[in-house]
Amino acid sequence: MASICKRKTGYQAQFRCKGYQPVSKVFQTIQEAESWLQTLKSQIDQGLYETNREAESTTLLNALERYELEVTPTKKSASIEARRIHKWKSEPLAQRGLSLIRSRDIAAYRDRRLKEGAANDTVRQELAVLSHLYTVAIKEWGLESLRHPLRGIRFPKPGKGRNRRILCDENGKSELDYLIAAVSNLELKLVFQLAVETAMRRSEILGLTWNLVDLDRRIATLRDTKNGDDRFVPLTTRAVALLSPLKPPRSCDQTIVGIKPITITSGFQRALNRARKAYIKSCTELALTPDAGFLVGLRFHDLRHEATSRLFEKGLNPMEVATVTGHKTLSMLMRYTHLRPENLLAKLG
Repeated sequence: MASICKRKTGYQAQFRCKGYQPVSKVFQTIQEAESWLQTLKSQIDQGLYETNREAESTTLLNALERYELEVTPTKKSASIEARRIHKWKSEPLAQRGLSLIRSRDIAAYRDRRLKEGAANDTVRQELAVLSHLYTVAIKEWGLESLRHPLRGIRFPKPGKGRNRRILCDENGKSELDYLIAAVSNLELKLVFQLAVETAMRRSEILGLTWNLVDLDRRIATLRDTKNGDDRFVPLTTRAVALLSPLKPPRSCDQTIVGIKPITITSGFQRALNRARKAYIKSCTELALTPDAGFLVGLRFHDLRHEATSRLFEKGLNPMEVATVTGHKTLSMLMRYTHLRPENLLAKLG
């Protein structure tokens, strides 16, 4: 049974049906009230009413907690996604029911984050987490009637890929030379140099064990990489020279380096700061003007960019480079590649 009553605040729609708890809601217009009642009748006819009520009673916060517990641990980037989930938990939207979040709410969040100065890629990744949560809720949690509020939402355009290459000063000394000289931790030195020699990611270097390194064949085997596949990385003569003195007498599953990811990140930044000071001191002693961009804004991941670009400059074709770096698509490979024009002149003649 359905009825609509005029109230001071609008029109109260009431719905009663055998086997279901009675519900009521106030609307500003009688048309909205009639539409709501018609929707309830349709949901009961289709067997979706209880599902929809569950979607209304399940807040985004509840869903985020379940998603973090069941879905996030299955991803390689679990720790990174956990930080994005924490960001969503702090939003006012987290207190709202899943079915009560509309596309305009997501669009408002997107616009606000961009206005706050968040990078396009950051906002894209935050929206991607929420989008996948809704997909899982609809397909796996039994909330089939749930409307996906991110369908049709414009995601910010991907940011431009970084084009930072390793620079050299007036005397031909590279930024990497300065960085290595500024590090006292031998394992950090090794990590920095291997990143440029092999194009490996930080996680891949840290996960490399001695039984996966064949110095005679000059091959390092990477298991279960970011893309989910094994990868075989050819080792340069320089990489072999770095690893040979450290190799244990017998092959074992001991990692080549025993430091943590945060040690690399923080150690790189400290080394960068010390290297910049050493560079300025050197310029002062030689009465030279320091380059404002030398040893400034460099990140550890830029070493992988540098290594990828060097592979092209050595004459490898895209398929050969992708075999070394593990990139799945040419577009992603190109984002990591920035060739120096002067290195192309010799080929052009």
